[in-house]
Amino acid sequence: MSKQVEKIKELIAKREQARLGGGEKAIEKQHARGKYTARERIEMLVDAGSFEEYDMFKLHRCTNFGMEKKQYLGDGVVAGSATIAGRLVYVYAQDFTVNGGSLSETMAQKICKVMDMAMTMGAPVICMNDSGGARIQEGICALAGYGEIFERNILASGVIPQISAIMGPCAGGAVYSPGLTDFIIMKEQTSYMFLTGPKVVKTVTGEDIDAEHLGGASVHATKSGVTHFAAKTEEEAIEMIKSLLSYIPSNNTEEAPRVECTDPIDRMDDTLNEIIPDDPNQAYDMYKVIGAVTDNGEFFEIQPKFAKNIITGFARFNGQSVGIVANQPAAYAGVLDVNASRKAARFVRFCDAFNIPIVSLVDVPGFLPGTGQEYNAVILHGAQLLYAYGEATVPKITITLRKSYGGSHIVMGCKQLRADLNFAWPSSEIAVMGASGAVAVLCGKEAKAKKEAGEDVKAFLAEKEQEYTAREKALTESLEDETERQNQLDNYEEYTKSQEYIEDQAKSKLGLTHENEIIFKEDKK
Repeated sequence: MSKQVEKIKELIAKREQARLGGGEKAIEKQHARGKYTARERIEMLVDAGSFEEYDMFKLHRCTNFGMEKKQYLGDGVVAGSATIAGRLVYVYAQDFTVNGGSLSETMAQKICKVMDMAMTMGAPVICMNDSGGARIQEGICALAGYGEIFERNILASGVIPQISAIMGPCAGGAVYSPGLTDFIIMKEQTSYMFLTGPKVVKTVTGEDIDAEHLGGASVHATKSGVTHFAAKTEEEAIEMIKSLLSYIPSNNTEEAPRVECTDPIDRMDDTLNEIIPDDPNQAYDMYKVIGAVTDNGEFFEIQPKFAKNIITGFARFNGQSVGIVANQPAAYAGVLDVNASRKAARFVRFCDAFNIPIVSLVDVPGFLPGTGQEYNAVILHGAQLLYAYGEATVPKITITLRKSYGGSHIVMGCKQLRADLNFAWPSSEIAVMGASGAVAVLCGKEAKAKKEAGEDVKAFLAEKEQEYTAREKALTESLEDETERQNQLDNYEEYTKSQEYIEDQAKSKLGLTHENEIIFKEDKK
């Protein structure tokens, strides 16, 4: 056997060893926990045969605490490039079978390498977290590795899409990398994210809580809003990544991929004529409106379980990807609050960064009142939404369905925030406040006098509201009549400029005719 053949066999054997990660026993333990290995996850995510692994044989350099005896090829992370639906992506997956996926200096170097390459190539970067945190044996070197990763997360923000899938533990400083990415997906039951674990919490605050209730997927999906999606299985989490990628571009200089549309762009849906209730206080489901207007009724929602009073997500119109922001009257009457404002603001800024048009469906009675909101800085969070809409330079279309009152009207993509097109439903209302609120303010003195006189104040205010509504109706009808008259005048003015008008005047007043033309006049006798 030649030396070359021998070297090739050694290389093949080394690759097989690297693919085992922490060994067969460690892989069995991983499967027993209901979790896939790093390589299995990548295999499910990317196109078959497209994954090109980098630094497969890299080893850590730590000799403290007997770590020189715990050497594994690849050092706890699988990283490389691949394609998803034919599109270039860069991906890395932490391997829990190798030292619990803990981050070492060399492991950080592998991660930084693929992130740098993703920036150079203008391709999305996807990370799958399953790690016990920083490798304590390496001390500050491991922490420095996290700092290097965070810096790249920051530099890549708004330039290339960054997606994090939390498949296992993610604690301490490690949580900041997913926190800096655009989208987070958490697997239920097996994943958690928190800065300080249950033991530290109990020691410091005395609060007895487990990892799931402290930082599990359900907590972050419903209460904190840290995660955008909660998946029941790892397969579902990976399908979410693929779906998400189909709606967004590879970088901030490109447009989102177009999809061939089989749903006619000019189709009509009669349900839209009756979807808005006659009662202004009656709830309806905004999802029905979204489903009626988007291609094939498809809608990929972002943060579906958090701040349900506002809906954010991706859809398509004639095959083009758009971001939808919609108030949900079926949840808290569609009012804006702290959580709804920051949820929508973050989504609008993402769409603006990656050239995705924004369609806003507005039905908002105002901001949620109360000390709980004011103490939690609803002013600042509402301002963030206002700022996001105002600075966005992508195409913006706003449709007012029913109510659009006060400050909430402004922050939901109004005309003055440079919305390109503003549409209004026939029954919509845009005002400082609703009729009942306006009457209570405008007729406050009269109402007070009625109360002191022992009269029915509610009946008085209701009567004034009806009067106000009747005046509004009369004014609307008057404006419609005036508009019609103006249209007639405009048409007549246009007619007076025509050749036909000149000929008619010449015939009637001067008796002029064309050559060989005969004019018949009616005999009035």
